[in-house]
Amino acid sequence: MRPPGPISGCSGCDENLRIAFELLCGQLRIFRFIQNRDSVWRKHVLQTDDIDPQWRQVIASHGSGCHLCTLPAGQSKIERPYRWLQDRIVRTCALENLTNLEEVRSVLRDEVDRYNNHQVHSTTSEIPSIRFDNAGKSGISLFRPFSLPKPYTSSKDIFCLREMRTLNGYRRISLFNHEIEVPNVPVHEDVELHLIPDTTKQALEVRVWFENKMVHSFSFPMVVPTVHFLKFE
Repeated sequence: MRPPGPISGCSGCDENLRIAFELLCGQLRIFRFIQNRDSVWRKHVLQTDDIDPQWRQVIASHGSGCHLCTLPAGQSKIERPYRWLQDRIVRTCALENLTNLEEVRSVLRDEVDRYNNHQVHSTTSEIPSIRFDNAGKSGISLFRPFSLPKPYTSSKDIFCLREMRTLNGYRRISLFNHEIEVPNVPVHEDVELHLIPDTTKQALEVRVWFENKMVHSFSFPMVVPTVHFLKFE
C-alpha cells in the first residue's frame, strides 16, 4: 500500500491509493487513549478507549477497522528479520561515515526500494511488490481502492485533524484565539471542524460541518502552531 503520508500532505490523494480493510496497531498514545498514562487529572473523566485519538478517527472516517496488538511485534519490539534491516542501515551509515539526516534518508530510501522491489522474500519466495500487485489483480488482496465516503467530496475531510465546537448565542465559535462566525447553523448547536494544516504556506484551512453538510470554510495563518507537523519523505 502506498501510505497516505502526513496529514498535511494528503490533499493530493489519487485513485491509485489503496486502503486496508483492517489495521493492526500498537499501544502508543497516537493509536489508543489509556487512562492512567494519557491523562494528568487525578479524577478521570474519560476511561480507557472512551475517546479515539486523531489517527483512529482518520482510519474510521474511510471505513477501515483497527485492532490493538498485544504481541511483542506490536509493542515496538522488532523481530529478527526486521531488526536485521535496521542493523543494515546503521552499519551502512557507520561504514560510509554518514552524520546528518539527509544522508541517512537516502540510505533508508535505497533500503526500502531494495527490500520491496528487488529482494526475494524468504517466506513467500516472491518479491514483495510483485506479490502485492498480483494479489490485487487476482482479487485476493486485503486492500481496497480508496474512495471518498459520503457525504465527503474531498480527501481533505478524511485526512485532517478534527475538533468539536458549540456555537454561542451569536453564532460564533472560538478556535486558537480566533472568533469565527458560522452561518446557516442554529445557535448552541455542535459543529465538527476539519483542520487541514499547510506547512508550506504556514496556514490552517478549516472546514465546518453540520449535519453531514459543509456549511462554512475559512483559513488563517499558523503563527504559533500548537502541534508540530512533520514532513516525511
